[in-house]
Amino acid sequence: MDVDLVITNAKGLTMDPARPRAQAVAAKAGRIVALGSTAEIAALAGPGTRVIDAGGRSLLPGFVESHMHLLLGGSELMQLHIHGLRGQEKLAAAVAKYRAGHPDLPLIMAQGAEWGLLGRPMTRQELDKICPDLPIALWAPDHHTVWANTIALEKAGILHGAETQPGHIIVMAEDGTATGELREFGAYERVIALGGAGRLHLSIATGEEPVPEPTPEERAADMAVFAAGLAHCAAHGITTIVNMDGNRYQLSLLDEMRRTGQLTARVKIPFHFKPHMDIQALDRAEAMHRDYNDDWLSSGFVKMFIDGVLDSHTALMVDDYPNSPGDRGMPLFELDRYSAICTEIDRRRLQIAVHSIGDGAVRATLDGYEAALKANGPWDSRHRVEHVEIINRADIPRFAALGVTASVQPSHPPGVMDFPAEPTLTDHIGKDRWRDAYVWKTLVDAGARIAFASDWPVTDVNVMRSLQAALTRVPYDGAADERLGFMDTLFAYTAGGAWAAHMEGLVGTLAPGMAADFVLIDGDIETIPADQLGKTGIALTIAGGQITHQGAGFAA
Repeated sequence: MDVDLVITNAKGLTMDPARPRAQAVAAKAGRIVALGSTAEIAALAGPGTRVIDAGGRSLLPGFVESHMHLLLGGSELMQLHIHGLRGQEKLAAAVAKYRAGHPDLPLIMAQGAEWGLLGRPMTRQELDKICPDLPIALWAPDHHTVWANTIALEKAGILHGAETQPGHIIVMAEDGTATGELREFGAYERVIALGGAGRLHLSIATGEEPVPEPTPEERAADMAVFAAGLAHCAAHGITTIVNMDGNRYQLSLLDEMRRTGQLTARVKIPFHFKPHMDIQALDRAEAMHRDYNDDWLSSGFVKMFIDGVLDSHTALMVDDYPNSPGDRGMPLFELDRYSAICTEIDRRRLQIAVHSIGDGAVRATLDGYEAALKANGPWDSRHRVEHVEIINRADIPRFAALGVTASVQPSHPPGVMDFPAEPTLTDHIGKDRWRDAYVWKTLVDAGARIAFASDWPVTDVNVMRSLQAALTRVPYDGAADERLGFMDTLFAYTAGGAWAAHMEGLVGTLAPGMAADFVLIDGDIETIPADQLGKTGIALTIAGGQITHQGAGFAA
């Protein structure tokens, strides 16, 4: 057999129940052709075959990142990062140091500003003390709230407020000026645009295409951002990306990168349907699916937001928030219209993925899917609910009944990885609801399909850190242990994600005929203590038979 790639001496976990383990694998023209023992597979190598000795490391299918924002993540790699930073003095020092190294920026964009960063409410006046003469905006880790200083609000034209879509809030003070807190994309998009990155945020802010048509120089700059994001993902073993914002412009950039050999992962891009759109905008979603539908670049699904997040009380709840009588958030779509939109997307045989954080949002999303099923009949839709941070117990069995995937993030539960436990757990969830928060195992036990992801750049894209978070999570007081088992956890980041993306015939499993997408862990993942997984690196990432990342200490 003529093969071009062989990996031997591996501890392969295939995610294929028919053959769960293999010592070695052979590939040709980007596809797996054989698995077996080292002796069997080594015998297939010819003079032109690249042979890689895994040295006893774990070999898995390339990781499937089921929910992320590639262009945004790439753009944020060079921004100011203040994750875990507390106190005004430390924030001021970090801003001054960053500004000294980037003297020509029109806007300082800081990532990872925790709600308790200053120990008191963050206002434009507080930020003015740190940076009075240059626009600065601090993005909350969840990317649903931005705090801006006075000059940023003035330049954006929103210091005295502005009209926004329902659920997108410019918080106003009693004196008729903005406090500096901006909730959701429609409130802060004009501040973000001050940095010149409007095109990069367009797909998540409005779902529309850039106007006027970007110049060749602008396209090249945006492709460089994509390339940075792809390289960062490859360094963490990711070979398939399900993006959760998108437009045709993004697809065109990635298509150009593919033609020039720069596309290093398989990427699925949605049509992002926003509340201002007419239903006929779905014609564009169908066109994206028709024009981009191959092994490397595809569309075929529609993304929506039905609510915001818990910390800003923009997540939609069934009952009132703790200590906030009458406050349940609000839906970003009128709910009857939302169900009609779901029904029309489903009628067009496009998959649906909806950001749903609160239990009211999860219920509304399931109601939309149920309405679509009743109107259009069953098909292999695999509609998705993204995040599922709080759920009403009555809605748990509906996932399996409707064939809906729970797309969840091991890095999101407060206190588990980078998000602090407070004030989210007490002030925004409430102890009496902890048992209903982040209920992954409960959903699986009730028959739901599950896929893991990071939501990068909301949290770290590092898959090994997320695996550690998933396996070491401590139950909240009064709640069940919601951890999945070790193999189920790996499955959710490989074959589970592939199934959720309608890609199980291509990726997520090591078997003959599947894509030659591999991740070689820098160690034996089955013997590494769970609390050390996050410190474990990636020795090698291969997508389509081509090396996309090689660890510094590994010779391939």
